[in-house]
Order: sequence, then C-alpha cells, then structure tokens
Amino acid sequence: MKEAIQQYLEKHGFGQFCPKAVLFDMDGVIYNSMPNHAYSWHKTMASIGIDMTEEEAYQYEGMKGVETIKLKTCQQWHRDISDEEAQHIYNLKVATFSQCPPAQKMEGVEELMRLIKADGLKICVVTGSGQRTLLDKLETDFKGLLHHELMVTSFDVKRGKPAPDPYLAGMQKTGVSPWETIVIENAPLGVQAAVAAHCFTIAVNTGPLPNQILMEKGADIIMPDMRTLVQRWKLIINTTYKND
Repeated sequence: MKEAIQQYLEKHGFGQFCPKAVLFDMDGVIYNSMPNHAYSWHKTMASIGIDMTEEEAYQYEGMKGVETIKLKTCQQWHRDISDEEAQHIYNLKVATFSQCPPAQKMEGVEELMRLIKADGLKICVVTGSGQRTLLDKLETDFKGLLHHELMVTSFDVKRGKPAPDPYLAGMQKTGVSPWETIVIENAPLGVQAAVAAHCFTIAVNTGPLPNQILMEKGADIIMPDMRTLVQRWKLIINTTYKND
C-alpha cells in the first residue's frame, strides 16, 4: 500500500498524502445498478437501430447519458444529432430503466462508509448519472451517511466523465485538495476522470471488464470487490505519507 501511495505522489508531484474526503461513484459502487443500466442501454439503442451490447455499456459507464448517445449515433449514423434528439433517446432509456427491479446496495458499501465517517472523513457522491430514481434514494438508503449538498450529478457539470470536472466539483464541495482525496470508482471512464483530477484512485472491479482496462486508465489500486476494500480500509487510511 505504501508503494502505491508513493507512486501516486511521484506521478503527480505531490509532497504528502493525507486523506480528508472520499468521493464515491454511484452506479456499480454504491448500488449494484449496472446490470439494469446495461440492459436498458442495449434495449433502448436497439429500438433506434443502434448496435450496443450490454457489455459495451460498461465501457461508457460514467459518461453523461446524452454524451453516450451522441457518440454512438455519430459512430453508426455518421452524423451529429441535436441536444433535443439525444435527450429524447435518453428519456427512452430512463423509462426502460425505471421498469427494472430496484437496484440493491453494493455489498459492503454501507460498512465502508461507516468506517470512513468514524475516521472523520467527508463523503461525497460523484456520479455521471441523471437517474433520479436512484439519486432520490441515496439520502434515504444511507441515512446519516450521504447528504444532498455533498453530491455531484450530471445536472451539476457541463462536461461529464472522463473529463475531470465532476471530481473537481466534488473536491470543491468537500473543500479538499487532490492529495487529501480518495476516489472509489469501478468504471474505466470514471477512473480516467479521477486520475485527471489528480485524486488517489481506487478501482473496485464490480463489472465484467478486465482489470487491465482499469490499470490502463491509471487506477492507483484495484480491488476485486467492495468487501475486500472494507477489509483493507484501515491499512489505506493509516498509510499517510509525507515526502521530506
């Protein structure tokens, strides 16, 4: 763990690592919602003649929905579509998603949040999602742990992941610097965004994509699941580091 932190500091030219906030992605990290998203993306895109497999949806996870639609339609229709047309298609995806079974909490994530709170760190949710059915559940499902004022969603930034803007906004809301921040992500584009914001980035691989993709995007540590991260949390938080 110390080696990973030291490599992080050297990569970004920072002199210390002293976490004060943890920024959580939502889909695939807080909720086991990605299977529903993948199904909804596949079904919706097929309905308009766009080929997008369920596994491919994981590659675009974290990107704002309308940006995903514009990218895929440009690739396959060979033209740019308007914001209105993209929003209409996204609304179809939202409607399909709303018919899916409710997403359950990711196993171990609530326990992890309680450990983080006990260590005196702030928690902020940073998601590219605009799925209000999930966003509205956060404060209820994680009472006392998550608060609306410490959330960044697709409605809060012009550029979504993989741009660093969502995580920059999360650090601004929590009042911390990159070397005081831990990001917990599961998606390649989310990892890319967190690394671009110079945050210490933990990738928890809860989906079907290989670890190599997360490594290539710059993840500082990769965990196989949330339960493993819970077990290793104290080791991470106690490995503060300062260059002399």
